[in-house]
Amino acid sequence: RGIGMESCQAAGARLIRRAPGFFTSPARLHAMSQTVPLIRSATDADLPAIADIYGWNVRHGTGTFELDAPSVADMTVRRQEVLSRSLPWLVAEREGQVLGYAYANYFRPRMAYRFALEDSIYLAPSAQGQGVGTLLLDELIRQCQALGARQMLAVIGDSANQGSIRLHAKAGFEATGVMRSVGWKFERWLDVVIMQKTLGEGDSTVPVDPPPAG
Repeated sequence: RGIGMESCQAAGARLIRRAPGFFTSPARLHAMSQTVPLIRSATDADLPAIADIYGWNVRHGTGTFELDAPSVADMTVRRQEVLSRSLPWLVAEREGQVLGYAYANYFRPRMAYRFALEDSIYLAPSAQGQGVGTLLLDELIRQCQALGARQMLAVIGDSANQGSIRLHAKAGFEATGVMRSVGWKFERWLDVVIMQKTLGEGDSTVPVDPPPAG
């Protein structure tokens, strides 16, 4: 999925909402922005913050086409599916605060797609514009390539979502197509932009299935 960035920046910058976990004062935000965040694997303890971040993007952004924010229990199930496939689910953390998260899953559930992964990245509004998305995406690509994945796809909600499009282009993704007006959210039609990056040896060699999760 695309990262909820460009369409949410103005609202996030104002920091009007004070939802627990990821909104903070301008002074603290400035101080925190001077420290490089830690990129690590998510834990169960991160799930409330992950649900908060994604819920904000559902309610305010066009990077996701969901209309109702999922619960912590829903996000737990989604993360478990990713982990059951031995795929990474990462968070960016600074001073104990989760700033954003990223994960990869099969592009489609049918098993022939298992070497083609789709990335998803979402940031707290107070963490946007600080390079957090780049750190998450770079580490996600590194781990997925090490696992033997051959392609990564970004399915970006809203062709006006230039933050996500630029993020993926910077990481070496190329635009492969646009699905016009396939989403209806916030009383307007939304496109989906497809971008793709070859990982490792791509289609030049026969892939090897990774060992099962254990």
